[in-house]
Order: sequence, then structure tokens, then C-alpha cells
Amino acid sequence: MAFVKVPTNFNIDVEFEIPEFYRRLIALLIDLLVLFFYYKIAVAILSAIFSGADYWDMEQRYNSHWLGIVVILMPILIYHVLLEITMNGQSVGKKIMNIRVVNENGGKASISQFVIRWLLRDIWFLIILAIGLQKDAMGYRAESTFLIIFVFAYFITDIVLIVSTQKGQRIGDILAKTILIRVNTKGSIEETVFQEVADSYVPSFPQIMQLSDKDINAIKSILETARKKSDFNMAEAAASKIKAHLKIESSVSPFDFLEVLLKDYNYLSTK
Repeated sequence: MAFVKVPTNFNIDVEFEIPEFYRRLIALLIDLLVLFFYYKIAVAILSAIFSGADYWDMEQRYNSHWLGIVVILMPILIYHVLLEITMNGQSVGKKIMNIRVVNENGGKASISQFVIRWLLRDIWFLIILAIGLQKDAMGYRAESTFLIIFVFAYFITDIVLIVSTQKGQRIGDILAKTILIRVNTKGSIEETVFQEVADSYVPSFPQIMQLSDKDINAIKSILETARKKSDFNMAEAAASKIKAHLKIESSVSPFDFLEVLLKDYNYLSTK
């Protein structure tokens, strides 16, 4: 079981558990299975729609061709980036295997980060591999050999990086500055910093709005890590730095203080 320590803006390292390679592999296989079933269902539906159509009708063939691209191919291509953006760094496979994409500071990754890692996903290289095999069938051996070697070199490099580097980052993660972390079902970091706060709630420290979203994510990560490890010193150190930075005087215990800060932020950021 590997761990990585991520520095926060409060000079406190938060420890995240890096998922084992087999977890990432199983998550990928689950996602491929989801896409396979989607493909079969979409093809069956389109086949039923166009079953009575005249195959030699050029307009009908044109319409069916583009409908097939939109209905079948597009969802498969954007599956990962769409789900990771809307499901806070998780796809179906990642959610089942309790892993999530976050930025290198342990906070929620940005849309641009999800897009960068998506542009270097396996789906694009599988398409390149298919093009290479097609060129081989057409007799273009040199181009085919180059594309096939390029794709296999990319996959091998990705696997080596995942299993050998401290953060378990593939090429897409390195360029996007993201990492995959293990999300435990109990005592884990919550999916977002947001939580339900009653309308009658009265904020105690409105100064919290002076902090950035990155700072709020850091507070959330520190609080969850300190609770999980029962680390009073970590919570106290974070609380002291925040009090000094925001000029807050409070005798509330460190854990309660950090919790109140998050509630204040949730309340004030939605009003």
C-alpha cells in the first residue's frame, strides 16, 4: 500500500493513499464493459430504426452514417472526461473501485486538468492502433509499423510510470498535474467541500471568504486526514495558521474550529 504526502498552503503535508495498479486496471475494465454494453445497445436501436430503410437511398445512408457517429462514437469518446467532470473525478469503474482523480494538491481537479488527461487517454491510442492495422492491410508497411510501435511504446511507458513512480502518475496525469487517490468508504475525504447547511445557520467566522478555493480544499483535506489518523497536532497546526492569517481569536478546539470554517464557507458561498 503506497502513500503520497501532498503539501498544502498551510505548510502541512496531507497523506493520500495511492491505489494499487490492479485497482486502476479493474476500474478501466469496468469502464470498457460499460462502453461495450452501451455500444451493443446503441447499435441494436439504430439497426431497428433503419431496418426498413432503403439501403440504396443515398440520403438515408448519409443520415444513418452521421447518426451512428453521434449516437455511438461520440459518447464513447467523451465518456471519461464527461463523467470525471460531472462525478468529481470518478467514472463508473473508478467509483466502484473507490478511486478518484484529484489535483496534485489533493483538491478537486479543474475542467482543464480533466481535459488534458483525457486527451492522452487510451481510447485515442487505440484509434491510432486501428489506423495502423488498416494501413498494414492496405500495404503501407512502414507507416503501419511506426504507428503500432508508437502506440505500444506509449502504453508500456504509461504502465512503467504507474507502477514505478511515487505518485503513480501516467503521462496524462503528469501533464495535467493530477493524481489518482484511494477513497475509503469510511473516514475518507468527502466528494466535495460542499455540505448541507441549514438556512438558519449563523456564520461564526466570515473572514473565511478571504481564502481561495484551493485553501478551502486544503482545510477539508487536513481535517479529514487529521480525523482519520486522530492527529490532534495536525489539526492544531492548521487551526493556528488560519487564525493567524485571518486574525481570528477563538478558543474552540482545532477539530471543531476547522469544521465551523467549512460550514461558514458553505453557507456564505451560496448566499
